Amino acid sequence: MKKILVIGAGLSSSYLIKYLIEQAAENQWTVTIADNNMELAQAKAHESPFALAMQLNANDQFELEQTIAGHDLVISLLPPTMHVGIAKICIKYKKHLITASYVSSDMHHLHVEALKANVLLLNECGLDPGIDHLSAMKIIDGIKAKGGVIDVFKSYCGGLIAPEFDTNPWNYKFTWNPRNVVLAGQATAKYLENGALKFIPASRIFTQTETLEVNGYGAYESYANRDSLGYIKPYGLEQAHTVLRGTLRKKGFSEAWNLLVKLGLTDDTQLIEDADKITFRQLVSAFTPGTSLNNLEQRVCAFLTISPDGELFNKLKWLGIFEDTPINLREATPAAILQMLLQQKWKLQKGELDMIVMQHVFEATINNRKQHITSSLVVKGENETLTAMAKTVGLPMGIAAKLVLNNQIKLRGVQIPLSPELYTPILNELTHFGIVFNEEGLD
Repeated sequence: MKKILVIGAGLSSSYLIKYLIEQAAENQWTVTIADNNMELAQAKAHESPFALAMQLNANDQFELEQTIAGHDLVISLLPPTMHVGIAKICIKYKKHLITASYVSSDMHHLHVEALKANVLLLNECGLDPGIDHLSAMKIIDGIKAKGGVIDVFKSYCGGLIAPEFDTNPWNYKFTWNPRNVVLAGQATAKYLENGALKFIPASRIFTQTETLEVNGYGAYESYANRDSLGYIKPYGLEQAHTVLRGTLRKKGFSEAWNLLVKLGLTDDTQLIEDADKITFRQLVSAFTPGTSLNNLEQRVCAFLTISPDGELFNKLKWLGIFEDTPINLREATPAAILQMLLQQKWKLQKGELDMIVMQHVFEATINNRKQHITSSLVVKGENETLTAMAKTVGLPMGIAAKLVLNNQIKLRGVQIPLSPELYTPILNELTHFGIVFNEEGLD
C-alpha cells in the first residue's frame, strides 16, 4: 500500500481528503491527515479504514522528518513559507511533494537537487494558481497547433459567494485563508499592456480596476495580481502584447476595501501592544485625524471624503469598526485585528454556498484572422464544508497525486502544471466533478 501524507486540515482540505479516501481502495493507498489540531484531523478522516488522523507540529523538525520519511507522497496545505523546508525533507528522503502555492525563488533553487533525487516537487496545482494554468495552457497549445499567435491573454479568478446567499453589503464571505484576503494588494502589480510594461503600486491596486461580464452571472470587477509578467515565458506568450492576471470581486468591493487600506487597517507591519485594552472604535480613532470619539464617524467621512449617508460608509459601519467592542487580542497588527473582525462578519453560515468564477480572455491571430476567445468556469459549493473553493483547490492536487503514484507522470524537479502530461488527464477527470469550462470563439 502506498502512503499519502496530507499536512494541514484547514478550510481547503475537505474535498482533497474526501477524494483521496474515496480513491484509496481502488488505488491501494492510505491517507494520513496531519494537523496541529487533532480534532480537526479526526473530523476530516471520517473514521475511514483508509485514513489515519495524527497530531503534528510542523515546526518540530525531527517530528516532521520522521513523518514524511514514512510516506510515499506529501501534499502540503501549510502556509507557503513552510513549503521549502518540507521540500528539502522530501528531497532528502526521496518523496514527491504537491502544493497549491506559488513557486518561490527558494523553491525554484531546489530544482537541480530534486532532479538528482528523482523527485517531483509540483507546485501551483490548486485553483489559482492551478486550474488556471491547466485550462489556459490547453487553449494556448491548441492555438499554436493551428499555427496561431496569441496577441492578448487575460486571466481572472475569484472565490465568491453564490448569488442566492449574497446577504451582506460587501457581497463577500470567506471560503479560504482569511489572512491572504486581508493582505491582498500589498505589493506592486506588474503586467504588460499594448507592449508597454505597466506597474500599479500597492496604494492604487484597488482604484485601478476593470469590469468583466460573466454570462448568466452579471458584472464583476478585477484588480491586478502581483506579477503577471512571470508567466509570459512559461506560458509561451513572448509574442503577446498584453498579459494580465487579476482577482475578481463583485462590483463595488474594491472601492470599499480601499477605504480600509487608507485607514491603515490592513497594515501588517505595526504591532499594537495591549490591543486588548482598546475597542474597535478607539482603534479607528487612532488611525483617523482628530481625537474626539464623539464625532468619529464624521472624522472618518471627512478623511476618506465619503458621504455619511452613502453606501460606502454603510459598508464600513456594517463591519462594526465604530462599535465599542473590545478587541480581545493582546498584541496584534491592524491587519490581524481586522482579520479577526472579518472572520466573524464574513463567515459562511450553515447551508450557505460559495462560488468560484474564472475566465480567460484570448485575442489570437489564426490563419490571418483575428479571433476573440473566452474560456469561463463557474462552480458552486455543495455545502459550507465541501465548498467550491475546497473542491477546485483540492481536486487538482488529488488527481495529480494519483497520477504520480500510478507512475503516469515522468516530470521531475520543481514544476508547475503546464504540460499536456498533467493538464490533459487532470482536466478530463475534473469534468466528472462538474468542473467544466465553457469555451467560446474557438473554431
